[in-house]
Amino acid sequence: MAKVKQTQMTITEEFAAKVKLEYKREKLMKWAPVLVLVGMIVIFAIQLGAAFISPLNIVSILNQWSIPLIVALGLTFVIMIGSIDLSIDGSVGMTGSIAAVLVLNSQNSNNLGVWGLVIAILCGVFVGFIIGLIHVKLKIPSFMVSFAFMNICAGIGLLSYGGRPPTIQDEWLVALPRASFIGIPVLVWIAIFIMFICLYIQECTPFGRHIYAVGTDETIPRSVGINVDRVKVMVFTLAGFCFGVAGVVGAIRLGQGQIAIGTNLMFPAQAAVVIGGTSLSGGKGGVVNTIVGTLIMTVLFNGLTMMNVSGNVKNGIQGVIILVAVALTVKRGAAIISK
Repeated sequence: MAKVKQTQMTITEEFAAKVKLEYKREKLMKWAPVLVLVGMIVIFAIQLGAAFISPLNIVSILNQWSIPLIVALGLTFVIMIGSIDLSIDGSVGMTGSIAAVLVLNSQNSNNLGVWGLVIAILCGVFVGFIIGLIHVKLKIPSFMVSFAFMNICAGIGLLSYGGRPPTIQDEWLVALPRASFIGIPVLVWIAIFIMFICLYIQECTPFGRHIYAVGTDETIPRSVGINVDRVKVMVFTLAGFCFGVAGVVGAIRLGQGQIAIGTNLMFPAQAAVVIGGTSLSGGKGGVVNTIVGTLIMTVLFNGLTMMNVSGNVKNGIQGVIILVAVALTVKRGAAIISK
C-alpha cells in the first residue's frame, strides 16, 4: 500500500514538475522577442555609435516600420486562427494602384480625392472577404485561395493603369509624406492608428476572443454556438482592410501607383509575425507580439544597411531568422497539441 502511495506521489510530482517547466518555457518564449529587440538595439548602438540612435535615424526606422506593421497586423489575425494569407503582395499593389488612378493623377481626369482612397481600401476589404468566403464555403485551403488572389489582384492592378504607372498630382497627397506631428511623420501615425484599432479589436471585443478560441480548437467554440465560419470570413476581411490601407499608404509615400508597391511584403510580414511569438498553429500571440516582431525586422535591416552589409547577406539573414522562428513555433505548437 505504501509502495502504491509512493508511486502515485512520484507521478504527481513528475506531472507538477512538467507543468512548471512548461510554464517557465512559455514565459521565456513570451519575453524572448523583447530581449532580442533590446539586445539588437544595444549592439547596433555600440557598433554604429550616435548615428544609430540619432533622431534622424529613429524617424527613418519608424518610416521603414509603418507599412510592414500594417501588413503584419492584418496577417496576425489570419495566423491566429491557424490559416495563412498569401495574397499580400498582389492585394497591396492593387489597392495602391487603384488609389493612384482615382485621385488627381497624370494618366486620367479622375479627381475623387479622399473618396478615391476609401474606394481603394474597400477593394482590399472586398478581396479579403471573397478569400474568406471561398475558403470557408468551398473548403479550399486558405493558402491556395489567397495565392490565386495574389495573382488576380496583381492583374487587376496592372489593368487599372494600363502598364503606365500614374503619378499622384493631388496637392495634399503630394505634401502628406513630408508632413509630421511632434516630429513623427503623418504616415507613421496612420500605422499607429491602425495598430490601436487592431489592439482594441483583439482585447476589447467578443470577435477578438473568438479569434483566440477558433485558433486554439475550433470544435470548442462551435459546440457553444459561435459561428466559426463567420469568424474566419471576418478575419480575412479585416486582413484585407489592413492590406488596403498599406497599399494606399505605399502609393502616397511613393507618389505613384504601381503593382510593385506590394512586392516582397509577404514573407517579411510572415517572418515578423512568427518572430514576435504568434504561433503558426493558431491560438497564441497577437498584436503586441507583431509590434515587437516588426520592430526586430526593421531595426535589424536598418542596422545592417548602416553597416553597409550587402542585400544578399541581408536576405540570407532573413532566411535564417524565418527558419529559427518557425522551428520554435512548431515546437510550441507540438507542446500545445500534446497537452
